[in-house]
Amino acid sequence: MKLTCAIVDDEFLARQYLKDYVEKLSFLELVGDFNSPLMILEELKRNAIDILFLDIQMPDISGLDFLKTISPQPYVILTTAYKEYALEGYEHNVIDYLLKPFSFDRFLKAVNKAVDKIEKERSAGNNGKSSGEGPLPVVEDTYMTIRADRKWYKINFDDLMYMEGQKAYVTFHTRTKKITGLISLKELEESLPADKFIRIHKSFIVSIKHIDTLEGNMIGISGQKLSVGSSYREKVHNLFNIKQQDLDKTPEDDQLPQDPS
Repeated sequence: MKLTCAIVDDEFLARQYLKDYVEKLSFLELVGDFNSPLMILEELKRNAIDILFLDIQMPDISGLDFLKTISPQPYVILTTAYKEYALEGYEHNVIDYLLKPFSFDRFLKAVNKAVDKIEKERSAGNNGKSSGEGPLPVVEDTYMTIRADRKWYKINFDDLMYMEGQKAYVTFHTRTKKITGLISLKELEESLPADKFIRIHKSFIVSIKHIDTLEGNMIGISGQKLSVGSSYREKVHNLFNIKQQDLDKTPEDDQLPQDPS
C-alpha cells in the first residue's frame, strides 16, 4: 500500500528537490506539485491526500493561513526558510517542521513521523488489528506471494535481490521491479529460508545468491551498495568465511611477495 502526497511551494527549485526526495521512497506516491495553495484546492476536493509538504511564505496566501481553510486536513510537514514560524506551525498540529535547506535524512525522519501517525490511526480504526491490506506473505520453496496495491504478487526467489524495510513497509527489490507492501521486516526474516536470505542490517534482508562483494561494511548486489549493521557483521563474515585474523591484517599483508631476484 502506498501513501499519497503533494507538494505546495512557490519556488521551483524547492519543488524539484522535494520531488527528488519523494521519488527515493517507493511507498510514497506524488499526486502533484503546486506553486500556490490555491492550485491544490481542487485536488484536495477530488482525492484524499495523506501527506502534504507545505511552504509557509507564499504570495497568494501563507501556508499557515491556508491550513485554517481546509478540512479534513492531511498530515502536514512544513517546509520553510524561516525558523521563527516553527512554534506557530506546531499549534496547527503539523507533523514536523523542515528548515530549508534540509537533507534527505532529515526529510525521511519527518516522513517516518507521518507514517507512524497514520499507522496508529488506521490501527485504532481496525480495533487494534493490523492495518495491512492482506495476510502475511506465503512462503514456498522457490517463491513467495505477497499482497500489495490491492493485488497479489508472486516473487520468485531467483529474481529477488533484497528487501528494504521502511517503518511499517517493506520494498521488495527484484531484477525488474520494486513492490512495496505493508509488511513487517522481522516477520519476513522469520519466515524466509535461512539458506537463501540473510539479514545484514535493521533495514535490509538480502539474497545470498545475489551478493557480489563485501568491502568494509558494505555489501554489493547488482551495482547497489548496502550497509552491514554492526550486530550483523559476524554473520556476514561467516558467510564469506572471514576469520578475525583476516580482519586484523594490514593492507600491506595482502600485497604480493616481492621477487627476491
